Parts: sequence; C-alpha cells; structure tokens
Amino acid sequence: MKIICLLKFVPDVDSFEYDYEKNVLVRENIKQILNPDDACALGFALKLKKTNPDIEIEAVTMAPYSVRNFMEDVLRRRIDKGTLISDPLFAGSDTLATSLILGTYLRQTPYDVILTGSQTLDGDTAQVPAQIAEFLNVSYISGITKIDEQSFLQGTPQVEVDTENHTDIYELTFPSLLAVRRESKYRLPFVRFADLELDVSGQLQIIDNQILNISPDKIGLRGSPTRVIKTYPQTYENKEKIIVQNDEEGIETVYCFLKEKGYIK
Repeated sequence: MKIICLLKFVPDVDSFEYDYEKNVLVRENIKQILNPDDACALGFALKLKKTNPDIEIEAVTMAPYSVRNFMEDVLRRRIDKGTLISDPLFAGSDTLATSLILGTYLRQTPYDVILTGSQTLDGDTAQVPAQIAEFLNVSYISGITKIDEQSFLQGTPQVEVDTENHTDIYELTFPSLLAVRRESKYRLPFVRFADLELDVSGQLQIIDNQILNISPDKIGLRGSPTRVIKTYPQTYENKEKIIVQNDEEGIETVYCFLKEKGYIK
C-alpha cells in the first residue's frame, strides 16, 4: 500500500510576518512548524506502518526551499520518501493555484490513499484538500477524528467525523483523500535518538515547475484569482478586571453583572 501524506509547514505565531503591500504571508527565513492537523495525519500513517512495514509512505509539501531541513527531520521518522515542491514561480499562490500545483504532481505519482490535515493554522480555509480531490476525481472527506485501521488496510476505510451534535460514520473506497483533524488521537512520534543525525538527503526529491510544466499564468500571484481587499492587525480593547470577595457585596456584584448581560432575569 502506498500512502501519500500532504504536509504544510506554517509560520510559528511568535515569528509571524505579513507583506501588507502584496497581501501574502512572508514564508522565507522565518521559524516554521508542522501544521498540527497534518502532523496527526502523518502520525496515523506511521502508526499503521509500525505494524505493517510493507506500507510505503511519501511525505509531500509545497513550500520554499528553506523548509528542506524540516522535511529531512520528518524523514528521520523512518518515512520512505519525501518530496519538496518548490519554485519561485509558486510564491503567492492562493488555494486554487496551490491545489493545481499539488494535484499536477499527484497525477504523476502512484498512490492508494492521500492523508492530510483538515485545516491549517495560517489560512484555515480548508479548501485545498477538497480542491485536490476534485482535481484528481477521488473520494474525499474532512473533519476526521478516527479511522478504522482494519477497513483502511482493506481499502475501504470507515471514518468518524464529529459534528456539533453527533458523530457520523462514513465508508469510502480507495483511491481517496482523507483529511484529519487535530482533535483525533493520532500523534506524530518523536525522532528516535539514534536517528537524530541520520542522513536522509538521498530520500528527498525537489520538484520545480520545469518538471511540472504548469503555465505561469495559472500559478503564483498571476494565476491566483483570490484577491485580498484589505488586511489589518486585530486590536483588542483593554477590559477592566474586577476582583470580588466571597461575601454579600461580592455576590451582589456578580449577580448584577450576570443580570446586565442577560444571563439571568
């Protein structure tokens, strides 16, 4: 079985930068972390591989070349292959252009199932997995919190999706794209101490647009129909903090506050 895990490295909130003139995130030379939802998806794949060593896992990301070290760190978890899709022409791609770039590579690559996260910290649109599935014409479901391992190994995965009021169970067939939520219990294992310095450079391939051969008019800022009209930093009002004692005066203060807010009548 061949599993492809789509990963995204997102800016750490402590080093977040934004180009307000171009309305794009600055992804070069800033601290990156693996998107939590994607880490859960990869964690599930590695959990399966631990008991089914014949499973092949390929980790794929579209990112600046600067994430190479992060990808090598991912590969040290005994992943079979890594693919970094990187080209200056891809800079500024919106979700549609990103899906086209990733989908073009995936069309050229054999796989049984694609695993990824449902959402990302830096965008949170949840559009890319759905658009890739549409591009590839495969079954797709997102918001997954649990995957039945036995049915997955048989190529007909049963998955649980938690909604606001209940849990739904769906069954799909391979090939398919499954998007996992961080609320799942799947966790990415740490790199083993013996593998911290493992040379995995030979397992990582770099794919650029000379290989994918996508028209420049369909990628990057030129190929992105999404237009951000305006961006601005969020500002928060300073709120007054009131500390009360557990006495009649304190109880009266809390009562009046709750009544003012409409919580009690």
